[in-house]
Amino acid sequence: MPVAVHVVDHPLIADSLTRVRDISTPNALFRQELERIGTLLIAEATKGLPTHAVTVQTPLTETLGRQLSSQPVMVPVLRAGLGFLHAAQELLPNADVGFIGVARDENTHMPKPYVNKLPESLAGRQVIVLDPMLATGGSLAHTCELLVERGCDGTIIVVCVLAAPEGIELLRGTGLDIAVYTASLDERLNDRAFIVPGLGDAGDRQFGSPA
Repeated sequence: MPVAVHVVDHPLIADSLTRVRDISTPNALFRQELERIGTLLIAEATKGLPTHAVTVQTPLTETLGRQLSSQPVMVPVLRAGLGFLHAAQELLPNADVGFIGVARDENTHMPKPYVNKLPESLAGRQVIVLDPMLATGGSLAHTCELLVERGCDGTIIVVCVLAAPEGIELLRGTGLDIAVYTASLDERLNDRAFIVPGLGDAGDRQFGSPA
C-alpha cells in the first residue's frame, strides 16, 4: 500500500518551524512553538474525519449542524510525541489516547520498545500517531505494526514536524496504509541518524537531556 506524504504549507507553521530549528531557542519556547505546529498539522490531518448531520437549537431558531461520527485514537510516541498531546486534546477532547514508548539505540539506531498502552481493539477506529521526528522510520514502523496487531484496519495518520526521505522509504517498505502530515520533508539523515538540517533531538529540546 502507498505511503502518502502531505507537506503542510502554512505561514504560521513556517514561522514556528524557523524557531524550533534555531539552536538558540530555549526549551520553554521550543515546547510552545512545537505545540503550535502540532495544532495546525493535526487540524489539517483530520480534515477527512467523517461527520453526520444533527439538528441544533440556536437562541433564534432550529438549524442543521455536523458532528464527528466517531472519535479517533491519539497515540503519542514517547517521549517526544508528548509535545503534540496537549494540542491534540485541545482539538479532540473526547478522543481516546494510547501510548507507545520506543527509544532509539544510539549505536544501532534500531528501535527499543518499552511501553505499549493501547486500547484492546482498534478495529474501525481512526488512529493518529503523534511523533515529531520521522528520521530512520524504525520507531514509527514498529508503532504502526503494533497498531495493526490491535486491529487497526484503516489508514494510519502520522503527524510529525520533520520527515527524512530515508524514513519515508522505510515506511513504504512495510506495505502499510499510512498518511504522513509534516511541516517539512528535510534533506537526509547524517551518520548519527539525525535529520539534516533538522532541529536536533526533539525530546531533549523539550524536556532537557537525561543525566
